[in-house]
Amino acid sequence: MSSIHFTPLVLMILTFLIPISITAHTHHCTRYFEKYLTQKNITQCLKLHTLGAQFGWNRYNKSHIEVCVGAFAQSETGWLAWGINPQNRSQMVGTRALIGIRDAEGGTSIDTYNITSETKLGCRLQPSSIDVTVLNKTFEYKSEYNYYIICATLLLDRNMYDTSKLNHVWQVGKAANGNEPLRHPNTLQNVDSTEVTNLALASSHSTGSYRHRLRVAHGVLNIVGWGTLLPIGVIISRYFKGFPIEWKHWKALHVACQILGYLIGTSGWIIGLYLGNVSKYFSFPIHALLSNFLFTFATLQMLALRLKPQKKDEYMRYWRMYHHFLGYALLSLIIVNIFRGIRIFTPNYTWKKAYFGLLGSLAFITLVLEIYTWVKFTKASRSQGEPSPTSRVVQPSPAQPYNLDSALSQNQKGYDITKGQGPGTVEAARI
Repeated sequence: MSSIHFTPLVLMILTFLIPISITAHTHHCTRYFEKYLTQKNITQCLKLHTLGAQFGWNRYNKSHIEVCVGAFAQSETGWLAWGINPQNRSQMVGTRALIGIRDAEGGTSIDTYNITSETKLGCRLQPSSIDVTVLNKTFEYKSEYNYYIICATLLLDRNMYDTSKLNHVWQVGKAANGNEPLRHPNTLQNVDSTEVTNLALASSHSTGSYRHRLRVAHGVLNIVGWGTLLPIGVIISRYFKGFPIEWKHWKALHVACQILGYLIGTSGWIIGLYLGNVSKYFSFPIHALLSNFLFTFATLQMLALRLKPQKKDEYMRYWRMYHHFLGYALLSLIIVNIFRGIRIFTPNYTWKKAYFGLLGSLAFITLVLEIYTWVKFTKASRSQGEPSPTSRVVQPSPAQPYNLDSALSQNQKGYDITKGQGPGTVEAARI
C-alpha cells in the first residue's frame, strides 16, 4: 500500500525536477553571448559565477580546444584576462593567461602572460611566452552590451593539462598602462573568479563556492546575532524596565536576547576567523580588527551576568555607567563593522538593502518608544509641579459677629487688628 502512494510522489518530484535540470544545462549563458558563439560555431557554454563572465568552448580532443570568454567591462578603458593553470588547484599564481586590453582611444590588443607570485606582490606584469600554443587569438569590445570577449584556439600538453578537469581563471580590471594591465579591484567577485570545468561533460565546480557559502553564513549569523538580537535586548532594557512601560518579564527577555545574540554572533565570528586563515592571498584587516574588538568587549558585557555588584554596594552606580556606556559604544561599532562586511560583498547590494530595512525597523520602534517616554515624562512632571486642588482653595472659617468695642480694646493694648500684632489705629479697625 505504501509503495502505491510512494510511486506517485516520486513521479511528482521527478516531474518537478526534470525541467529544472534541463534548464540548468541548456540555458546557461545569455542570449546575446549565445548568439555570438553561434557566429563562431562554438556549441558549449557555461555562465561563470562571478563578474558576469561566460565561457564557451569546443573540445575537439583532449589537447585541442577552442574557447571564447566574455565579461562585463568595468570602465571605458580596462582589460579582460582568462587563463589555465596546470597546478592541482585553480588559482591566479601559476596561470598561463590571455589578456586583452582596451586603451583610451578605443583600440584593443591581446597577448599572452605568465602570472607569477611576483605579480601577486605587485610587480609589473608584462607580455611573455607561455607553454601553451595559442592560435587565432582575438579581443573585442561589444559596446551595445558593454562586454569584453576573448577568443582563441589552444593546443595543450596532455601531460600538463586535463580537459576533463581544466583549472581556469578569469579577471577584469579597470585600467592599463600600455600593454601592462594594472591591479584589479580586491572585491570577493574578483577573488573568487576560479573554476574547475569538465569540458567533456559541460560541468564545473568552483573552489570559491564553498568559501562563498561560509561567507554568507558568516554574514547572516553576525547580522542576526550582533546586529539584531543585541539591539533588541537594549531596547527591552531601556523601555520596559519600569518607565515608560513596566513589564515584569523584561529582565528574562533582555538576558535571553543578549545571551542568544552573543552565542549566534560568536558563531559568525569563529567562521570569520576560519575564512581569514584560509584566505592566503587576500585579507580585510580593519574588518577583522573590529570583529576581534567587538567579540572581546561583548564578552566583558556577558560577564556582567556573573560579576554584577549588589544594589547596596557603593560602586553600583559606577558599574551601571560603565555597563551602559560600553553597551551603546558596542552597538555603534557593530553597525559600522556590519556595513564594512557588507561592502566586501560589493557589487551585491541585496545585503545592504536588507540591513538598511532591518535598521530602519529598529530605529522606528525606538523612535516611537522614545516619543512615548517623553510624552509620559512631560505629563508626570506637570502633574507633580502644580499645587494640589486642596492647597489652592482656602476654606473660610465660620462667620463671627464683629464687635467694635472689643476691637478698640485690642487697639489700646497695642495690637493691629488687621494683622493681629503691632500697634494699630481705630481707622484700621473701621476699614
